[in-house]
Amino acid sequence: MQAAKFSRIGFILSAAGAAVGLGNIWKFPYITGEYGGGAFVMVYLVTILFIGVSLLIAEMLIGKKGGEDAVTSFETLAPSAKWAWAKAGFLFSIGLIIMTFYSVVIGWIFYYLYVSVTGLPTTLEEATATFDVLYGQSPYLQIGLHFISVVLVALVLLRGIKSGIERFNIILVPLLIMILLGLMVYAMQFESFSKSVAFMFVPDFSKLSGEAIIRAVGHSFFTLSIGIGAIMAYSAALPKHTNIFVAGLWVAFLDTFIAILAGIVIFAFLFQFGGEPAKGPGLVFMSLPVIFAKLGTIGTVIALIFFLGMAFAGLTSAISLVEPSVMYLERRWGWQKKSAVFGSSFLYFVVGVLVILSISDGFKEPLTFGTKSLFDVLEFAVDSFLMPLGGILIALFVGYAMKRDDVEAVLLGHMGNTVFKVWYFSIRFVAPLAVLFLAYNALYL
Repeated sequence: MQAAKFSRIGFILSAAGAAVGLGNIWKFPYITGEYGGGAFVMVYLVTILFIGVSLLIAEMLIGKKGGEDAVTSFETLAPSAKWAWAKAGFLFSIGLIIMTFYSVVIGWIFYYLYVSVTGLPTTLEEATATFDVLYGQSPYLQIGLHFISVVLVALVLLRGIKSGIERFNIILVPLLIMILLGLMVYAMQFESFSKSVAFMFVPDFSKLSGEAIIRAVGHSFFTLSIGIGAIMAYSAALPKHTNIFVAGLWVAFLDTFIAILAGIVIFAFLFQFGGEPAKGPGLVFMSLPVIFAKLGTIGTVIALIFFLGMAFAGLTSAISLVEPSVMYLERRWGWQKKSAVFGSSFLYFVVGVLVILSISDGFKEPLTFGTKSLFDVLEFAVDSFLMPLGGILIALFVGYAMKRDDVEAVLLGHMGNTVFKVWYFSIRFVAPLAVLFLAYNALYL
């Protein structure tokens, strides 16, 4: 029986959904604010263009040409290469590790949907207390919200490629874009809108430190979901004659467009009401709710819409993180769909409970390592080592393990000779060195 395939638009929106996540709406605005705006954004965009897109297309190439789960694709495309260690890197130790804390953050967003309806905090002190109570003093509430996130993701995965993943993303990704565009249209009436645009696009190079460059390169890599097997799993379900070069450009464009759009909207609201952009991870959960509260009834509606958009972004990305392990268990080990989904979901749910306990008063001590909670340890490991390792693996595999003739057969007709040469040079030399530089320097941040 032939496996279900994406439609072309279904793949683009699903792959964009994989890339578009909380990194775009939660993380990108706050790190842009921390590192001064325009210069940081410039480095981010240049890295997306010259490194991120190259790796994205390389991962799509492996998935499309291999046509199977990540491990089988690696073994099929380069039988003589010893890439068996890719099993851990792609299938469980990255995607499911991310979900152990990513699902917890999605649970926070569900809570803020509730806060939007029941009453937004009106002062920064109140907003901080609201978040602190959730974060450190409500483990059972967090576990319940985490469980809801797990169930929603599992229900989509159980329906498969066409009826589940594609249909979900075809609805939610356009809705997310419409929500952000609607918020931007509303924000355009603010005097602060032009200041927000200038903050995002006029570079102040005096604020561009070495640390800022490393964070910009790292986030451009993270935001495209490269090196975790998600894009590879989706690409295995591509129609035969899909132009993966064009599809990859569309995925990168949509992902970057949504991140930039979110940044403009959030900073417009912040500047209009005297907020500070450099508020760190609490920017969305502490600063914005207070600003929305100042708008009265319309602010409540905007808050609800905003956090709904965040929930959409989180769920579309979460689905892509679990799908590689589900595909692996189905195709490699012959598990039934239900068993593969339940097994993967149960694994990251249980570890996610430990993650919640590691930040909760009364439980955290045995789950703290030095000064870092299990939450912090897992997030740091993914950003600084596991995802870069996956990116290097993809670049080295396509650049050195696969035969150049096989790579050219898929891409040359879509790219043209000059663009192909530039891309191939990037995959063989630029991308591996850049990602290695990122991982090395992350140790000293």
